[in-house]
Amino acid sequence: MEKSFCKGGKGMVMEEINVETAKKICSEKGLKPAKVKGTMGIQFTKGNNPRLEVIDWDEFEKLLKERGLAIYESNGWMKIMKKK
Repeated sequence: MEKSFCKGGKGMVMEEINVETAKKICSEKGLKPAKVKGTMGIQFTKGNNPRLEVIDWDEFEKLLKERGLAIYESNGWMKIMKKK
């Protein structure tokens, strides 16, 4: 797994995780994958933000691959970033 340091995390090590692992974390936290309306952004949401459009996991995974992105995690906190 790829390790990355989060700029604002004061040395917090972020490890790349796969979509299956992200699904488990999202299930535990009540999160869903989403697109940011009017942008190319994708993120996780609880589904109550009007700026976000909830999408299914297949579309989310496709967007990750198309855009060269990966999901990174540290202690249950996830961030979508460019794949290293």
